[in-house]
Order: sequence, then C-alpha cells, then structure tokens
Amino acid sequence: MKKVAVYIALSSLIFSTMEVGLKIAQGAVDPFQMTFLRFLIGGACLLPFGLMELRGKGLPSARLLAWQAALGVVCVPVSMVLFQLSVTHSNAATVAVIFCSNPIFIALFAHFLNKNDRLTKLKLLAIAPAAAGIIFMARPWDMRAGDSAVGVLLSISSAMLFALYSTLSARTLDKAGTCAQTSASFIFGALALLIAMLIAGIPAFDGLAANLPIILYVGIVVTGGGYILFFLAVKSSNSTTASLTFFFKPAIAPVMAVIVLGETITWNVYAGIALVLLASYMIIYDKRKTG
Repeated sequence: MKKVAVYIALSSLIFSTMEVGLKIAQGAVDPFQMTFLRFLIGGACLLPFGLMELRGKGLPSARLLAWQAALGVVCVPVSMVLFQLSVTHSNAATVAVIFCSNPIFIALFAHFLNKNDRLTKLKLLAIAPAAAGIIFMARPWDMRAGDSAVGVLLSISSAMLFALYSTLSARTLDKAGTCAQTSASFIFGALALLIAMLIAGIPAFDGLAANLPIILYVGIVVTGGGYILFFLAVKSSNSTTASLTFFFKPAIAPVMAVIVLGETITWNVYAGIALVLLASYMIIYDKRKTG
C-alpha cells in the first residue's frame, strides 16, 4: 500500500505541473507544435511498457489499431489542442481545476456508451457541485485578470472531449492493454496532428533547440512519467484508487501556479477547488461502493 501511495503522490505532483509548464512555453512554442511534440514523446515513453503488455496478448489486429487511431484523434488533435489553447487564454490554475471536472463528464458519457457503467443517484448529485465549481472558477460576473470567456469555454470543451476519449478507451483497455493502448493512441494522435499541421503550414520542429528543456519536461516527465506512475498505481491497486491522482491535482496545481507563475488565488478559486474536489470525491466514493 505504501508503494501505491508513492505512485499516486508522485503522479499527482507531476500532473499538477502540467499547466504551469505549458504556460511557461506560451509564446515561445506554437500551441499545436507543443501538443504534437509532448504526445509524440509521451507516447514513445509509454511504448516499452505497452510492448511488455503485448507479450501476453499478441499483436493487435488491424481493427483494434484503427480504433486506437480514432481514439488518438479525439484525444490529441482535438481535446489536447483545445486544452493547450485554453492555457493560452486563461490562468493555469483555472484551467487545471476546470479540467479536473472531467470525471463528471466521464460518468455522463459512460451511462450512454458503456452498458455496465450506469448513472447512480450519487453520480447525478455530483453534477451540482462540479457545475458550481466551474462557475466559481470562471467567475463570469467578474473574471479575474488572466482569465477569459474563451479560455474557460476551451477548458470545458477539452475536459468533455477528454472524458469522451477516456470513456471510449475503457471499452478495449482489457483487450489491448492499458499502456499499449494509451501509447498507441498518443502516437497515432500526434501523427494525425502532424498531418494537419503540415496541411496548415504550421512548423513542427522550428525552435526546438531553443525550447528543448521545457518541451522535454512536458513530454517526458509530465506526459510520459506522469502516466507511467499512474498506470503503476492502477497495476498495484485498482483504477478507483489510482484515480485519487486526479482528486489531489485541483488542490496542488493552483499552488504550483502561485509559486512558479506568481498567479493570485482569490476567494472564488478556493470555492471552485472545494466544489470540484467534493464532486470528484462523490464519484470516487460511488465507484468504491458499487465496486
């Protein structure tokens, strides 16, 4: 159990630096370029663990690979590009907390897309504090400096689409292998984004040397290392226990934004964090209760 706690603590800490890292890169690295590079690198980091999983499962079929490519398109060039753009248009703390509301969207999508994961009364009740948390974080009646309506809408859209990716991924995780499927979807998604960038005339590798430290940090440490630690927590316990990683992030990420970026935490941020944490706890408690 001590080993699981270490995995969860480290992955929570690493994931909590994601928005800060992306904010630092803002202006120096194109949002599309950063998304492409971090998921290509992150997918490559997960690949050895994925290949180890495949030893007992055999090579994936063409149909499964096509499914993983489709998952990658939903995740990388759609959800994560929106996430990257949301960091550009809002404070890192705001984006981090709003994005952590995605378990609520997962519960909603799972009800309609996964037969064995229906909405319970507790999950329905959790929607209220999650929605209230987003409203308090956005504070639409008087947005704090650094936030914008565009950034908030992009954050919500990204969280919803990542929830869709997670829900659809759950259908084939047992068959494909958790690390194998995540690695494949990340790499396929990065390649799909690269094609779109080439068509749009967006450079993929310009300025790479000048911004290599932050690109490697976000790619290897956050996207690669964070997910590896998360999956180790899943393997050593279960997905419900490992999901505590994303329960702690809303509390840690704003502190990181204050320390590194000098962002200010106002009363509405505390209220938003508390409400999103409450909603996440209700979802986690429900999962533990229903098994």
